[in-house]
Amino acid sequence: MAEIKKVVVHLRATGDAPILKQAKFKIAGSDKFVKVIDFLRRQLHRETLFVYVNSAFSPNPDELVVDLYNVGCCSHDISWNMG
Repeated sequence: MAEIKKVVVHLRATGDAPILKQAKFKIAGSDKFVKVIDFLRRQLHRETLFVYVNSAFSPNPDELVVDLYNVGCCSHDISWNMG
C-alpha cells in the first residue's frame, strides 16, 4: 500500500478575516479541499469564506489537497488566503 503524503497548509488571513492561532498544519493529501473549508468555518465561526490557493484561484471543494499541492509545487507548502 502506498504511503499517504501529508501536505503542509499555510493559512494567511486577508481582508477582515481573523488571524488563526496556528497558521500552519498538516493534512493528508488524499483529503478533499472541502475538509479545509469545513475546518476554517468551525475555527472562524463563519458560514461564508473565500479561500484562494497562492492568491491565484479558488479551487473546487472536491479537489484533492495533494493535487492542489502539485499545481503550486514551487514551495514545500500551500499558501491559502482566506477572507
